[in-house]
Amino acid sequence: MNATCINEIETPCELSKADRDHFRAQGYVKIKDLLSPETLAYYEQAITRKVFELNRTHEIPLEQRSTYDKAFLQVTNVLEHCETVRELVMSPRLGRLAAELMGTRGVRLYHDQALYKEAGGGHTPWHADQQYWPLASDRICTLWLPLQAVPLEMGPLAFAPGSHRFTQGRDLEISDHSEATLARLLPENGYGDAVEAFDLGEGSFHYGWTFHHAPPNRSGKPRHVMTVIYMDVDMRLQEPENSRQVNDRNGWCPGIKVGDIIDSPRNPVIWEA
Repeated sequence: MNATCINEIETPCELSKADRDHFRAQGYVKIKDLLSPETLAYYEQAITRKVFELNRTHEIPLEQRSTYDKAFLQVTNVLEHCETVRELVMSPRLGRLAAELMGTRGVRLYHDQALYKEAGGGHTPWHADQQYWPLASDRICTLWLPLQAVPLEMGPLAFAPGSHRFTQGRDLEISDHSEATLARLLPENGYGDAVEAFDLGEGSFHYGWTFHHAPPNRSGKPRHVMTVIYMDVDMRLQEPENSRQVNDRNGWCPGIKVGDIIDSPRNPVIWEA
């Protein structure tokens, strides 16, 4: 345990009105200086060890993989495999920001994911996350936290500003089909493509219904990113609308009945006012 890092991830940071307003109007916001370079480096070591221990996709040549597997190496709920990673995922500093952005009295964990885009890794197709989630409201957001700077050539996360209000394409699973369909639908309906580099220490939050994607990693270095999905502390389970939501209900909301608050052991409170 690193006392300096623990102190930082437990210390609140101020959310500006401009950042809150941008998040609610555009469906996402990028925030600088979420964590110091030293703290990011400390947690990056622990996350990277677990990614390569738990995901063996990196042993398969890129040209032999599906579009999804070319996009990134993915490990979900890393906090269940490493106490050091749990510290970061359960950070009150970051959880409070998510709650203040969404305007909720608190947040609990839906789940976390490490997303590592290898050097030469492919694009992440256009999609919206919430079509996977059996949740009764839109008060859920994802923190995308790069563990290093992400220049344009490394494939930073990119957003369609304001698209959290766009209802077409919400049923599309992330795929080549979602990429082709949304790459047409979004500009046809006036939505742009905000592709920007991320400085060291900068991260983003986006709503579950905000459409986003990422270009391929054309750099010679891997892109290491940790994500945490925060939901309203009072979020309730809704009847799943597709097979993907059935899987998520069984995996991330064990034992919860439709209509009940999602307070299983897998969904601890991260921050509450």
